[in-house]
Amino acid sequence: MRNPFRHSLLFAAALLCAPIAFAQTGAASATGAQVAIDAPWVRATVPRQPATGAFMRLTAARDLRLVGARSPAADHVEVHEMAMQGQMMRMRQVAALDLPKGRAVALAPGGYHLMLIGLQRPLRAGEKVALTLLFEDADGKRSEQQVHAEVRPLATPAS
Repeated sequence: MRNPFRHSLLFAAALLCAPIAFAQTGAASATGAQVAIDAPWVRATVPRQPATGAFMRLTAARDLRLVGARSPAADHVEVHEMAMQGQMMRMRQVAALDLPKGRAVALAPGGYHLMLIGLQRPLRAGEKVALTLLFEDADGKRSEQQVHAEVRPLATPAS
């Protein structure tokens, strides 16, 4: 059974994650990995906030797709897209995000991002959140890569 209140909360959380530009200070990169992960961060939350967004820049060494993620900080993590539909900005889950070889793909507020849903507790600025990203190649072979994302304040401007 669907819970319309849950969807309202998710939409409200998405609005918190949708500044106009993209923040990209600091850098964290997975060395020796098939995907370079730069500037990973998660937006801080307020008490009882059920969800938040995770953002970063991904550059794959070969054609891959981001097909999922998980984190001990949340019940589940989904790949989402924010896009205009008519006059409204809407968020929707996507099955996968293409990562063309050598091209940086931004997971950014107001665009593609990871949505951490069912947070275990509030996330405070300065903490680190562990994320495991799940990738798939053209043959359907899956691989995982871990990253630790800094929690940034709610009011973090995207630039």
